Amino acid sequence: MEFQKMAWREARGFVRLSSSCKGLARTHPDVRGVTTKADLFTTQNASEDILQSNKGEELCAKLTSKELLKSLLNLQLVAYEPVVDLSIKILTSNAMKSPLFRAAVLPVLKRTAYSHFCAGETVEECGRTLTRMWELGLRGIMGYGLEDATDSESCDENLEKFEQVVLQTSQLPPDSVSSACVKISAICPIHILERASDLLRWQHVNKDFNLPWKQDVIPVLAEGSPMYHVQPPPKPLTKDEEKQLDDAHNRLTRLCQTCESEGIPLLVDAEYSEIQPAVDYFIFVAAGKFNRGRRQPLVYGTMQTYLKDSFPRLSLAVKGSHHRGLSYGVKIVRGAYISREKALASSLGVPSPIHPNIEATHRNYNLCAAFMLEQAASGDGAVVLATHNMNSGRAAAAKVQELGFSRGNPRVQFAQLKGMADVLSLSLVHAGFRVSKMLPFGSVPEFIPFIVRRAEENRGLLGNTAIDRQYLRAELTRRLQGSLTL
Repeated sequence: MEFQKMAWREARGFVRLSSSCKGLARTHPDVRGVTTKADLFTTQNASEDILQSNKGEELCAKLTSKELLKSLLNLQLVAYEPVVDLSIKILTSNAMKSPLFRAAVLPVLKRTAYSHFCAGETVEECGRTLTRMWELGLRGIMGYGLEDATDSESCDENLEKFEQVVLQTSQLPPDSVSSACVKISAICPIHILERASDLLRWQHVNKDFNLPWKQDVIPVLAEGSPMYHVQPPPKPLTKDEEKQLDDAHNRLTRLCQTCESEGIPLLVDAEYSEIQPAVDYFIFVAAGKFNRGRRQPLVYGTMQTYLKDSFPRLSLAVKGSHHRGLSYGVKIVRGAYISREKALASSLGVPSPIHPNIEATHRNYNLCAAFMLEQAASGDGAVVLATHNMNSGRAAAAKVQELGFSRGNPRVQFAQLKGMADVLSLSLVHAGFRVSKMLPFGSVPEFIPFIVRRAEENRGLLGNTAIDRQYLRAELTRRLQGSLTL
């Protein structure tokens, strides 16, 4: 089966880190508070099932039968690939340009996928969503699903929307929002990110290559990072391109200042490999301004662990942050651009930058998670563990207990998409951990590119809802049987 389809399948049994991963960990520089051999998740602790995820009745106790039924129906739809394929064709067809056709489609979309995965179109709708989540013990990560801006004008418009989201959190339930989220490609023209990434790669290979615009930041590439994206020496940035780069830095700075004024951390998403070096460069420049001398970082980057070079880059980021006196924050995910990465590598005749199978990705995710949990325990870092995998969540919970620090410590948080892996989310909440749901926020038309891309890239994730559907069906059946016996 293709890796794309099995990329988010639950691992069989508890994940054990292989000896090859141990060797990988030993090759990286020492980091304060962490041994050079990353501590592994212990099967003994994991087997205790700290999450108590088998207590379905207790986990679903605060959910109404209507909520359970609606979630079950939506999850059944997204798990059925023909429905997903048809939906993508409809939403990307020329027919969507017709006002009459859109008028027929958008209400259906809002009642199904939109209501399941998004927080709402208005502050009032979002407030109701967050209030309900807060009642369940969950918090929200707010963000527009905007990306791949093509010019400065659209970047300025996107910045305004991101800032509005942050400012509007003051109207939402107190402490219900854990962070805001942004993509650099929404506030920097995509061609500038591509150009800057090529130049950063070229300098990584040719150390004497001068980049006059580059600031002194943590290295964005590691030994073993793929270099196939750039072959001939790239041309230097023009004066206009340097100005566009500087304007993008100013936009990110402005957004960070807004987040700082509202007391909300900013998570910066990872993107596809063609532009990721520039994305990391932006993150590290902002971290140098806003994470210095803090116990809790304001700016968080994102590490996609399906990439073979993710652990080396994570190690460099931790070490570089420590040497610069910065609090390092990172969101750890498996990754969301599988099809794109494999297609690009194949077209160039080079090995894929992604781990060869899902088992290797699981091992690397757990390696990176254990590494960052050690950082959090020592007070030198903070991590958001974004995962829909029950085994990874269970193992991370066991690791926190092993390290002996509070499950409610803000330096360790978990996150899942709204409408996905609710059993894992509620299990973590019941165990005392801080858990957030990623909440896309905006109008239904703005939501279309968001859901289409995730449907195209994450078919395995959408289809891998068997655990949640099993719990929902069991609880609905239990309630129905209980009502019949009264």
